[in-house]
Amino acid sequence: MNCQETKALLDGYVDGELDIVHSMDIAHHLQACPACADAYQKHQRLRSAIRGGALYWTPPADLHQRVQAAVRQAHRAETHPRPWTWRGLRVAVSLAVAAVLVLSLVPLLTGPAVNDRVTQELIAGHVRSLMASHLTDIASSDQHTVKPWFEGKLDFSPPVTDVADQGFPLVGGRLEYLDHRPVAVLVYRHQQHVINLFVWPATPGTSAGVQTTVRQGYQLLHWTQGGLQYWAVSNLNRGELQTFVQAVQQATQPPLGPSTSRG
Repeated sequence: MNCQETKALLDGYVDGELDIVHSMDIAHHLQACPACADAYQKHQRLRSAIRGGALYWTPPADLHQRVQAAVRQAHRAETHPRPWTWRGLRVAVSLAVAAVLVLSLVPLLTGPAVNDRVTQELIAGHVRSLMASHLTDIASSDQHTVKPWFEGKLDFSPPVTDVADQGFPLVGGRLEYLDHRPVAVLVYRHQQHVINLFVWPATPGTSAGVQTTVRQGYQLLHWTQGGLQYWAVSNLNRGELQTFVQAVQQATQPPLGPSTSRG
């Protein structure tokens, strides 16, 4: 993919609207082309600024009721003509037009839903990792080597588990920037398949149950545990990825305290 093709598709790439093939082509081109990478960063900054709220106007909570009341009033006035009939109708039309404008602008200013955006970023991160020399920043199958590598690079300590005995050997780890913050990625393999396990602090109130999503041929399993949220992304089938998730959940369970003996 050349620069002209990349720039033509850049808006769709930033918004997560492209298919996986085009997304991979653009991601590969951005790694090799500083000019297009700079254009991509500018798009990202513009997108973040728009979402920051400076251009977002929240409609009044009672707008819907006001529009309905004005329409009902105009209908009654039309049924029982009075001197102010046309004035009421003009008010109703004005409010209706304002409501339509607000409702049409809100999706443009807010962008896709948070979960959809995060899902697209996760898939993009997974695809980028499959490209040459981008799978790990620290390559090691030793959890005691990978875990200290993250120290000082993140504001949290990601658990690094060894589940090789269950068929999922650790390959290493790396850093990603996702959901407006740096996150840890633990890389595992199962036969010829790569599993990227993204980890970062959970939002209070997030459901702890495992949630499954399928996008663009990839399985994404999401859960929270110990104040952290985990996203496992792979092209493994759902059953095998669920086995991996269960192994990680068991390995990251805090140890039980000493039992109290009774004499």
